[in-house]
Amino acid sequence: MIKYVTDSSCDTINYDGIDVAVAPLRIYTSERDFVDNEELDVHEMIEYLLSYKDRSYTSCPSTESWLQAYEGGDEIYVITLTSNISGTYNSACAAKEEYIKDHPQARILVVDTLSTGPEMRLILEKIIEWKKEGKTFEEISKYVEDYKKTTRLFFAFKSLHNFAQNGRVNKVLASMIAKLNISIIGTASEKGDIEPQIKCRGINNVLTRLTEELTKAGFHGGKLRICHIENKELAEKLGQKIKDLYPETDLCIYPARGLCSYYGERGGIIIGCEC
Repeated sequence: MIKYVTDSSCDTINYDGIDVAVAPLRIYTSERDFVDNEELDVHEMIEYLLSYKDRSYTSCPSTESWLQAYEGGDEIYVITLTSNISGTYNSACAAKEEYIKDHPQARILVVDTLSTGPEMRLILEKIIEWKKEGKTFEEISKYVEDYKKTTRLFFAFKSLHNFAQNGRVNKVLASMIAKLNISIIGTASEKGDIEPQIKCRGINNVLTRLTEELTKAGFHGGKLRICHIENKELAEKLGQKIKDLYPETDLCIYPARGLCSYYGERGGIIIGCEC
């Protein structure tokens, strides 16, 4: 049986009629914890975190969570959050070794996307497409590393508070963004780090700079995936601006789940594209 598995930062539980098994991450505070699964009320979590003043943090899926997601598969494709900011990839690999001990005939490919959210989704979609075309496990294992070189991730966030709390970005930068009411545009680096790059104010400026960054990266009308954190308006405006430039763009807009909502915070959008 073929199985497709990812962690919850991918925001995807179904693609092209195929169910995707998901190992959930968790968001913690000193008072509560949130499991990033289908039962999570993302809006309620965002509201709570906005009023919560102490430290919050996240944790990767346990080995047991991955094993449950692998169960029943003998050809398994696993897509994970970047290993540079999370132990998710290592946890998935540990589960792979345990699973193979009990299922020695199983073949498992664990892909460190060096990214998150929509770029993870692009890689997952491509693997499913290849399998539908009849590609073998060995071919997909080879092709996926080349495909990763053709995708990019960008974001526009109104806050970097949770990133700063977890040591992902400079606290001075995060504080400045909050005080000046500006948006930060950035990308995922080749090493899987988060790289804030451009500070701008106003929706029109955000849309213009994001469009420029996508074009500079080499986007000219392939797949474009945009997830938003309670900001469908901005996501749709960006999607339309890109479609006006590149009418053949394959566009999909959808709300973020828990992990991406935690880091993107209310008003943020995250973009994955083929370049």
